[in-house]
Amino acid sequence: MKTLGVDPGSVTTGYGVVKGSGQKLLHLASGYLKVGNKPTFPERLGAIYHGLTEIIAEYRPEVLAIESLFFSKNVKSAILLGHARGAAILAGVNAGLNVYEYSPLEIKQSVVGYGRAEKRQVQEMVRMLLSLEAIPESNTADALAVAICHLNTARSLARLKINETGNTL
Repeated sequence: MKTLGVDPGSVTTGYGVVKGSGQKLLHLASGYLKVGNKPTFPERLGAIYHGLTEIIAEYRPEVLAIESLFFSKNVKSAILLGHARGAAILAGVNAGLNVYEYSPLEIKQSVVGYGRAEKRQVQEMVRMLLSLEAIPESNTADALAVAICHLNTARSLARLKINETGNTL
């Protein structure tokens, strides 16, 4: 399954395309959209939408996985992040993708094995799991981690479903 992971942000939005096949993970593409240089906030949202639309058209993922909102003490930042998430989700929905959301805790637990892992730990595990030569930039690593989380979750759910039908694992 080819998954587009997104780490939404109103200044920088990370993306990562990962293909999962059995136990193997293959890094196809990753990077970030630097939208903070746009003069207005609506233009930033448009840049997120159009940038992800282009990535979807080029790599043809089967699903989009995105980091869900977390509670923030800064209400304004949370609202801006919510708008960025909306632009990313809309790009996926308009392309016909199913969208899955994961909390930061779920993502860290899935990738590192510890839900309170530090950013550097996530970056290093993403590098190791995808056999990357260098540690990815923070937003890129977070997006790749979201994609890995979805692939791990989907694989686990498939095993549970097989087990419920009475078949062996």
